[in-house]
Amino acid sequence: MTGQIHECDVLIVGSGAGGLASAVCAAHRGLDTLVVEKEPVFGGTTARSGGWMWIPGNAPARRAGVEDSAEKARTYLQHETGEHFDPARVDAFLEAGPKAVNFFESKTALQFDLGPTFADYHPYAPGGMDGGRSIVARAFDGRELGEDIKRLRPPLSEITFLGMMIGTGKELLHFFNVTRSPVSAFYVAKLFLKFLRDMAFHGRPMRLMNGNALAARLVKSCQDKGVPIWTRAAVRELIRGDDGRVTGALVETMTGTVKVRARRGVVMAAGGFPRDVARRAQLFDHAPSGNEHASPAPPGNTGDGLRLGEAAGASVDESLPNAAAWVPISRPVKRDGTLGTFPHFVDRSKPGVIAVTRSGRRFCNEADSYHDFGQSMVARCREEGGEICAFFIADHRTLRKYGLGYVKPYPVPYKQHLKSGYLFRGATLADLARQIGVNPEQLTRTVEAFNGPARRGEDPEFGKGSTSYNRSLGDPEHQPNPCVAPIEKGPFYAIKLVMGDLGTFAGLHTDEYARVLDAGKRPIPGLYAAGNDAASIMGGNYPGGGITLGPAITFGYIAARHMAGTNV
Repeated sequence: MTGQIHECDVLIVGSGAGGLASAVCAAHRGLDTLVVEKEPVFGGTTARSGGWMWIPGNAPARRAGVEDSAEKARTYLQHETGEHFDPARVDAFLEAGPKAVNFFESKTALQFDLGPTFADYHPYAPGGMDGGRSIVARAFDGRELGEDIKRLRPPLSEITFLGMMIGTGKELLHFFNVTRSPVSAFYVAKLFLKFLRDMAFHGRPMRLMNGNALAARLVKSCQDKGVPIWTRAAVRELIRGDDGRVTGALVETMTGTVKVRARRGVVMAAGGFPRDVARRAQLFDHAPSGNEHASPAPPGNTGDGLRLGEAAGASVDESLPNAAAWVPISRPVKRDGTLGTFPHFVDRSKPGVIAVTRSGRRFCNEADSYHDFGQSMVARCREEGGEICAFFIADHRTLRKYGLGYVKPYPVPYKQHLKSGYLFRGATLADLARQIGVNPEQLTRTVEAFNGPARRGEDPEFGKGSTSYNRSLGDPEHQPNPCVAPIEKGPFYAIKLVMGDLGTFAGLHTDEYARVLDAGKRPIPGLYAAGNDAASIMGGNYPGGGITLGPAITFGYIAARHMAGTNV
């Protein structure tokens, strides 16, 4: 960066999937594009995420013979969003999503793999599917980024194994079966040797997976088109002309304030507000002070995009029934004594795991989506009038076979988690209940009532394992129900859960062209939003895996298409 004025066609604020997708698409349309990121690393929450993208009608699904249609997906979204259904934006998403996937696959370094058994979260709802709508970025060799690999945000450490990224699906099953299958043991050993080699030569893993691969592939696509990404570059103010058009921004950099002039537009893609304590207090009912909440989002996701948009006349949609995507979080203790954030995606579905509140009662189908789990947890805790928290309960066999939260399965040691207070253990259920502040008599009754049907693979109370989504994350070798087993032989274990998020839903009002709207629902010329800075099209619900990142890259594509004045 030289001088205090920089001119470009498009300014992107934020370097997650929405921002980088918009940058790549704009550059391919001949627009001079700049990405600015206030943190020292790029990739945003995307780089820490599972990386799945929910895009109906995607090319990988078509190649695999999956039968789907925009009409069927529209029916599903209309059911899921209810009174918050936004037909114009939903139709734009369903029209542009497959085109965006085709564009990235044919023109950029971004390549996709299909999750064929990754079901919609409510597959039996009208228009729901048992698989085919969720795709993930293909694994990527980080060495292709050159020196920029040092600026790529690392994955969330809590969901790695000693820093090694693990893919979902078959790869995850190999890790669960490492002590029971020679094939799995060989597979894991080979990956671990590559990981050790990378750590020795590069100081970080180079086999990038999930959201880290998505961010890296988008960064490589920016490199290939000469799109600069400024880090440590925070936008302080949007610049508006006399006619109200957004024409650029003031960007605070390491060398001073730079006035960036953007001829075609500015895209807000700063990741929503998961770390904005004040707005959390305003919009999260379970967090009256804003602090009763744990987010795995990067510390820089403090709502800059929303505040900058509001200062330019935009309005924030606060009407959704859920202001964020909820996920149960546990707080492992790190070596330095600080608390980590472990989002519970997989363990909830495993046989031999149930969740209870302090009353000692179950409150939901634990294998349903994390968003549904979170809503049920809050509702039950409010009903009971206590702290908004819950506890996973498992016996010794289950803990060592599958792990629980941050506790890894056998042969990885686990007793350090007992010492830190992350994991609780009791010789009996009543003993465990007293340690965690749960009603001992009720917990014992709950487990006894659960165990009878569970021995037959049944869960008559909540139907755990009853949907294709439930079963996709269970143990396929455990029959007759991959999600249900009794909790029988002590010692017994528990982990405390609090409420967290996987991104915010409340955001700037936008239209079907990703243009930001003012309080009168009129487009603000020159201002666009993608990713979690834009209000979710999902109506405060969570229909399937990747409903933040799928729309993020799609509306990034739409914004670039509109700024370029083209519809292709």
